[in-house]
Amino acid sequence: MKFYTFLFISLFTLTMNAQSSAKDEVKATIEKFFDGFHKGDTTIIKSTLANQVVVQTAFKNGEGKDILNNGSMENFLKAIATRPEDQKWDERLLSYSIQVDGNMANAWTPYEFWFNGEFRHCGVNSFQLFKDNGTWKIIYLIDTRRRAGCKD
Repeated sequence: MKFYTFLFISLFTLTMNAQSSAKDEVKATIEKFFDGFHKGDTTIIKSTLANQVVVQTAFKNGEGKDILNNGSMENFLKAIATRPEDQKWDERLLSYSIQVDGNMANAWTPYEFWFNGEFRHCGVNSFQLFKDNGTWKIIYLIDTRRRAGCKD
């Protein structure tokens, strides 16, 4: 009986360590994405992306209507690359909730966005990632944006 208990505990521990490692790798990919974002370095950002990435934003317009905006990674990268030197974009991730199943992962990251030191909006990023040849790549990014209901 002791052998089976030991075997169960060993397998459980190995599974938990593998999941923790995968979650750490996913988190590192997202941190690298934002490192490039903050530095204005699209080469760093591109290293975290799959060949095709879906980009969307969910928000309410001025009339309170729910809007889903389909963006493009090309436009996002162009905005980063052409950002004026005097602009500081600071997206502060408040926490991570990461789930992994095999070669697929989701990361939920509440955030605050600051522009030149001034609070602009808050929301949540939802990243979908795929493990491509041993490397986690972002395949889908959707975020929400709001000014109300944010912590000061």
